[in-house]
Amino acid sequence: MNDVAVFGGGCFWCTEAVFKMLKGVSKVEPGYAGGTMENPTYEQVSSGNTGYVEVARVEYNPSEVRYRDLLTVFFGSHDATQINRQGNDVGEQYRSVVFYTTETQKQEAESFINELNESAAEGKPIVTTVEPLSNYYTAENYHANYYENNQSQGYCQVIIAPKLEKVQKKFAELLKTVS
Repeated sequence: MNDVAVFGGGCFWCTEAVFKMLKGVSKVEPGYAGGTMENPTYEQVSSGNTGYVEVARVEYNPSEVRYRDLLTVFFGSHDATQINRQGNDVGEQYRSVVFYTTETQKQEAESFINELNESAAEGKPIVTTVEPLSNYYTAENYHANYYENNQSQGYCQVIIAPKLEKVQKKFAELLKTVS
């Protein structure tokens, strides 16, 4: 039985590509969460005025990868100290957020953030929010597998590929093995 985790950490193309590399992850789906309107579109969410966040919905097998491991990769693959921004992607739709689906996830995420803040007392505080998953909608089909399908595109080469290389180096023990 798979569990579900939902993370917003900038552009969902990046977040999807990162989580697709992890062992125990069976599906990653780009989507929108946290707003109030029904059936938001990419254009509406991109305006930054809907309350929605670009997210990756991750289905994973907890006997193969722990939720804490997902949190480790999430916080290790984006800047959780920036409000409403990841690099050149600016707006509330790019804010750093963990949408929890269970009370256990909520407690683990809050505890993880506290640990990060305590271990980096001199650094910038984590601004990632922990919120209940609400109003989730799957993104339009052309967003699915975006990096896989568009590796030669500039954004993929300049932004996503270096992020994936960083994750591959930092979290090699959590990656799927390629046969």
